[in-house]
Amino acid sequence: MNQKVKNRWLIALSAVGIHISIGAVYAWSVFTNPLREQFGWTSSQVQLTFSIAILFLGLSAAFLGHFVEKYGPRRAGLLASFCFGVGVFSSGFAVNLGSLPLLYLSFGVLAGIGLGVGYIAPVSTLVKWFPDRRGLATGLAIMGFGFAAAIASPIMNSLISSVGIANTFFILGAVYFVVMTLSSLYLERPPEGWMPEGFKDKVNSGKVKVKKDLSQLMANEAIKTRRFYYLWIMLFINVTCGIAILSATSPLAQETVGLTAAQAAALVGILGVFNGIGRLGWASISDYIGRPNTYTTFFVIQIVLFALLPFTTAALPFQIMLMIIYTCYGGGFASIPAYIGDMFGTKQLGAIHGYILTAWAAAGLVGPLFAAWMYDTTGSYANSLIFFAGLFAVALIISLVIRIDIRKLEKANEENEQAAA
Repeated sequence: MNQKVKNRWLIALSAVGIHISIGAVYAWSVFTNPLREQFGWTSSQVQLTFSIAILFLGLSAAFLGHFVEKYGPRRAGLLASFCFGVGVFSSGFAVNLGSLPLLYLSFGVLAGIGLGVGYIAPVSTLVKWFPDRRGLATGLAIMGFGFAAAIASPIMNSLISSVGIANTFFILGAVYFVVMTLSSLYLERPPEGWMPEGFKDKVNSGKVKVKKDLSQLMANEAIKTRRFYYLWIMLFINVTCGIAILSATSPLAQETVGLTAAQAAALVGILGVFNGIGRLGWASISDYIGRPNTYTTFFVIQIVLFALLPFTTAALPFQIMLMIIYTCYGGGFASIPAYIGDMFGTKQLGAIHGYILTAWAAAGLVGPLFAAWMYDTTGSYANSLIFFAGLFAVALIISLVIRIDIRKLEKANEENEQAAA
């Protein structure tokens, strides 16, 4: 008797449920002033909580990617819901005790581990459920991560003012635990060789030709290839430059085009929306123009815009440029899982994705620190923008060089098929 196959769109909705929960980490800045005012902690001390969380996101994604592949998305999702939910919840105890180290351990380390596992668990599964639209599928989930801060920020603000900081953590931790647990329970890999009905008919009739993955590698095999490091460097550069601008958007906008503090704060919120739009939009476009062309497009656009930004004095063009940059920033995250699938297959996509995400952890530390260092050294953020344009030129070259490897693999696959025939 055939087991009833789950609805892939509900699988996608479950993935969004997990990502929209863990993505709330990007609203951490909402807690900065309340924590400073209540305990007299410095901004740096409070901000370190967020940095630790992002660091453990990258580390747990790398080290627990094999856990996702071995035990499946449901168990991985439940592990993520436990770590993230309990981590946020126990942050309330840290606040009640006035303990900064406990806050680092709860929100930084424990919730950070939940972030990493929760990020990769549904994505590798979605790629397998959407062989016809890989980019769209991963874009849907990762869009949830991008939009989460815009949803969570006003809720957090309201809760802090009405029930206090500690109770806000208790409420959020409980809600995230429930949402992520329910979402995880529906997650499941599709049966081996599964294809959606309409798509399967088109493939069988010859109307649609399924583009085969260039290889089917285990994670430990993938990291021995050049193309793995090409992808790593491209993601690292895209995130480093994007996250540096994100960390400095408000002062940069005030310094360069004279926006007020309130206008600059509003711009930060708007950029969050474009970050989310870019995740779904670019990932969907990549299904039609291919992942290599998508990444090359990111870097061409950003070389031009980063070079122009320091010389742009009009507020409207400046803001439009930042919005476009942020679609590319979000699009880079959303397109990478499908790119990994194209290059290495889906056998251990979760584990390979985890390894690649160490680029995010590294960029999260390097980007903001470099932008701050440039400002302290030169008194302006403009010089860092020119440097970032140069970095994007390096990324552009890599996005073209990787095509050499792609062509070699395609040629080898064709020869193998001809030999087999």
